[in-house]
Amino acid sequence: MAQALEGQRILLCVGGGIAAYKSLELVRRLRQAGAQVQVAMTTGAQQFVTPLSFQALSGQPTRTSLWDSAAEASMGHIELARWADRVLIAPATADLLAHLAHGLADDLVTTLALATTAPITVCPAMNHIMWGHAATQANVDTLRARGVQVIGPEDGPLAEGESGPGRLSEPEAIVAALAGRSADSAPVAMVSDGPLSGLHVLVSAGPTYEDLDPVRYLGNRSSGKMGFAVAEAAVRRGAKVTLVAGPVNLKTPSGVTRIDVRSAAQMRAAVFDALPADIYIGAAAVADYTPRVPAPNKIKKSSESLALDLVRTPDILAEVAASEEPLKLVVGFAAETERVADYARGKLAAKRLDMIVANRVGIPDGGFESDRNAMTAFWKDGQREFPSAPKTELADALVELIQERLTA
Repeated sequence: MAQALEGQRILLCVGGGIAAYKSLELVRRLRQAGAQVQVAMTTGAQQFVTPLSFQALSGQPTRTSLWDSAAEASMGHIELARWADRVLIAPATADLLAHLAHGLADDLVTTLALATTAPITVCPAMNHIMWGHAATQANVDTLRARGVQVIGPEDGPLAEGESGPGRLSEPEAIVAALAGRSADSAPVAMVSDGPLSGLHVLVSAGPTYEDLDPVRYLGNRSSGKMGFAVAEAAVRRGAKVTLVAGPVNLKTPSGVTRIDVRSAAQMRAAVFDALPADIYIGAAAVADYTPRVPAPNKIKKSSESLALDLVRTPDILAEVAASEEPLKLVVGFAAETERVADYARGKLAAKRLDMIVANRVGIPDGGFESDRNAMTAFWKDGQREFPSAPKTELADALVELIQERLTA
């Protein structure tokens, strides 16, 4: 990973959570990757880690206050905001995310975020119930809509002894995401003369989770394996690939820019934020329905039955196909349990797609969660069968078909 961020000036803003101790290792890894690092801390962060520790690791004075008379004699916060090529906020607490989403500037870190024109990345870390709260999710959606990159959080043990999504991503994973690759892989050598060279391929993959309350959600069994394999196959052929991923436990393919989301609404926002693109491949299993209003507290077992008020989610695939952003090809996926060809061709016409890839789910050795699958691609005047094979092989064959259809 060494020198992956060579010469970049990264302003690391540290929020006030126990995960602040990981930011010390983050400074070290950023510098190993070739970046210059300066650190700014909130008042809360200083309760967990000392400014002197960051100064020792970064080789630069640590900024902690807007009221530092020496630093602010020449409007130091403005100079620091303009110095940065990228602003990285880690950990980003629920409170800090709320301040950023609402444009508040009541301390050094939030003022820097408003004063910079550099891209901003936030790495959330908090209790899993705080992360799942509708207010936090709305704040994250707002930030994503403004182009803020969100890395994490991860699902795992938390400081309070509980477990769930809310754990700060590991420093090596954060640095890898900033460098545009997975944490355990070398940079991919882009194929400058590949068949998809010069094209932007946008892929969505995995499930979406629609929160019922801070504990429960509606989801599906999609593993994301097919979408991730398609993204990897496209980047090997020279494409610039953006992968919008629902909650999956998969490594980012080398050379792919990954955006993590949770809900259908978040996936829609991320997909449209990633446009324009030349090709959209909608491999995600997006929920059809979501609770009208998620419960703010855990729903108690108080009766023999429970009625849920669900509303339709946006049809991302149909919206992309009808988008004002012209695409060369829009490819959808259809997972069916019966009448696969009939339903697939119906969706092809109704959504005005260029191609749809259909497969049967709920069968042994195929469909969701499996490493193998069998599928059929349909387009207006034809179709192609793909017999059972590993999903990585199917992805290669599918991307080859997409190349053919580009010039058909």
